[in-house]
Amino acid sequence: MTSATADNTTVNGKPYRLSPIDAAAPDPVLVEIVAGFLASVEMEVETAISRTSRSPMIRDAHDFRAGIHDRNLRKLTGRSYSALVHPIARDFPLETMKPGDVFFHNDVYLSEGGIGHLPDLCVTVPVFATRPGESSPSVVAFVQAFGHHDDIGGATPGSMPSHATSVFEEGLMVPPIKLWDQGVPNQAALRIMTRNSRMPDSLAADLDAECSACLMGARRLSELFERYGVQTVETCFDAMMDATTAIYRREILSKIPAGSYVWEDYAEHDGVDEPRLHTQRITLTKTGPDDAGGERLILDFTGTGPQAKGPINHCGDYADGNFLAKWLAPILRNLADTPERMAELDVNEGIIPLIEMRFPEKGTLLTPVFPAPTNARTFVILRLLGVLAGAVAKAVDGRMPADQETIRYTGVYGDDVDGNPYLMREVLGGGSGGRHYADGEDTIHVVPDSRNLPSEFTESRFPFLVEALDLACDSGGAGRYRGGLGYEKQIRMLKDGHFMSIADRSILACWGVKGGKAGQPFQVVIDPGGPNAREVEALSDDEPVRAGEIIRIRTTGGGGWGDPLTRPYPEVARDVRWGKVSVDGARDSYGVIVGGDRDDPVVDEAASDRLRTSMRASRDDNEPFFDRGPGYRRLSGGRTFADLDFV
Repeated sequence: MTSATADNTTVNGKPYRLSPIDAAAPDPVLVEIVAGFLASVEMEVETAISRTSRSPMIRDAHDFRAGIHDRNLRKLTGRSYSALVHPIARDFPLETMKPGDVFFHNDVYLSEGGIGHLPDLCVTVPVFATRPGESSPSVVAFVQAFGHHDDIGGATPGSMPSHATSVFEEGLMVPPIKLWDQGVPNQAALRIMTRNSRMPDSLAADLDAECSACLMGARRLSELFERYGVQTVETCFDAMMDATTAIYRREILSKIPAGSYVWEDYAEHDGVDEPRLHTQRITLTKTGPDDAGGERLILDFTGTGPQAKGPINHCGDYADGNFLAKWLAPILRNLADTPERMAELDVNEGIIPLIEMRFPEKGTLLTPVFPAPTNARTFVILRLLGVLAGAVAKAVDGRMPADQETIRYTGVYGDDVDGNPYLMREVLGGGSGGRHYADGEDTIHVVPDSRNLPSEFTESRFPFLVEALDLACDSGGAGRYRGGLGYEKQIRMLKDGHFMSIADRSILACWGVKGGKAGQPFQVVIDPGGPNAREVEALSDDEPVRAGEIIRIRTTGGGGWGDPLTRPYPEVARDVRWGKVSVDGARDSYGVIVGGDRDDPVVDEAASDRLRTSMRASRDDNEPFFDRGPGYRRLSGGRTFADLDFV
């Protein structure tokens, strides 16, 4: 539960501000200089990691993040999310830290909620400077990086066994340790970690890149404190956090009427039990300025389902939900006055005083009990982005995006043409939801700056060919504003191997809102159209694939926004011309009859008018606010919508 004092001197009973509340306000120009310096250092750290790491997941897919935190553990930068410093400060008092120290952890249950699964390895480096009245440097900040690594042991290559029932099956767990001591690496610890990995050389190189980049970032930050003085810089930190709090209260919270709004969505499977609805629920309460706790948002997760047997659990309730609050907060930026303003709004620690988190008792998907498995926890934390968006949509008459793509890991492994083992994994994106002013974006990636692997690179390194990488036609949900499209990728194996997938939204689609329709779900077919054609489960560790067979991967399309029968004819014709909507899709989803050829489609407006009139007449007068698609009926016992789907 989050609680803040009126002046934000403490949050959750812990120190928040670094300078007295009555301290003189810093020069606003200097505040901008400090903020820009921090953003520059953060980007410099990430650039160094991407240029010196070795694994495709870090170097090419960019599935890693950096962050800068102050000595009160507040995240100062807002370009992307990061892990937490809390577990390091918990186990290693700041006064015992020395320049050149590097701390490491990946233990999900000892990370205070900042690490979601074991492949996410986190390094933390303290920054030192001399404060007024002190004779020697002390800790003034932290530079941190964490990334998704290829393999940290466990039951399957990639350390994400889809059928795990215990965290012990998922790989090597390392609680917070000192990995470098005053510049000297702990070779024994590094040897243990690499010995447990199927890709030891890549792991060693990636860790060295991350440690070195964070040490470089710490040196750069020390220059900032030396140039302006610790007290001045820390006053600027407070001003940055205060500005974020004030901006979100004024520009975002003010758009949400006081009251409570409830919505829920579901993960569809956990890899162990048969597919069913694993509930994630949020009750969003917006308090008024006269509330005893002040104007804020209360996120209550009561009603979230019990922890799963399989690996979709997420440890969200640690550190008062600090990580989860900052993970969810970017959704609120959709309430900004313009898309341009939305892009300007950072999410740093300044949002924490505005969000109160309330969790159910231990034993739910968000409050799992050790040693529940967690490697596919993205099914929960990414779904929660949509649950919050849905709850806010209820409050603001749908002026929020429809549901967005869900991250998934796909890949192949085996022995290459020289007989050496290989592992290729990829984080393919999908479509984002339609918005009240624009279509969704195609093939976006939820992890900031991440991307699919270049075909030229994968074909030169692994025994397969990328035969196609296209937009998946008709995958975006129909709407006045169409959902973004997912990928269609086709890989032809040159040597026998195995396919793996950690994905959901293969049954339950990305939902549409305010008349918009759900997008198309995730699907993998091996040997499509061939004699051995077969659909692969979205959670699969070792599906055999023979040389010559094609793996066709189609990722999710975003949900649509608004009534598709109001989409203007020229926009539907343009979608057909661009290959985003088929002629059949234009007719069946939009009520538009298109003739001519694809390069120059022609709309029969008279026939389309008649078809749209007929389609409107066949509708139910009491349609829900959200459309979940046909997959929901399969898992809900035949129901087409949930009780909470109405406003």
